[in-house]
Order: sequence, then structure tokens, then C-alpha cells
Amino acid sequence: MPNDPFFVIVLISVVVVAVVLLMGLGGFATGGKFNKRNANKLMRWRIIAQFIAVLLILAYVYFRGGTI
Repeated sequence: MPNDPFFVIVLISVVVVAVVLLMGLGGFATGGKFNKRNANKLMRWRIIAQFIAVLLILAYVYFRGGTI
């Protein structure tokens, strides 16, 4: 599986979701100006990244012959 380029794309999308989530959690935990400026923007980015990641995961399972 790690040699499959589609799997690598799916893995990268999941990592992007985790990074955006951790950035949002870090900003929320520290508070301050960063959180006030970026909280909603990071939430939107996370939702979009999650949506794309879920679509890629479903496409991977579909095209590789698995069942959902």
C-alpha cells in the first residue's frame, strides 16, 4: 500500500486535517490575539480538509475494490 500514489495522497490529506486541527486546538488553548484572529478560519479549513479527506478515502476504497 505505501507504494500506491493514491494511498499516499489519502495519507497526506489525513495529515493535513490533523495539522489544522492541532493548530486550532493550540490556538484555543493559548487564547489571545491568534485565537481571536484565526479561530473561525481554522475551523473552516478543517471542515474543508476533512470533507476532501473523506471523499478521497471513499474513492480509494471504491477504486481498490473494497467494500464500504
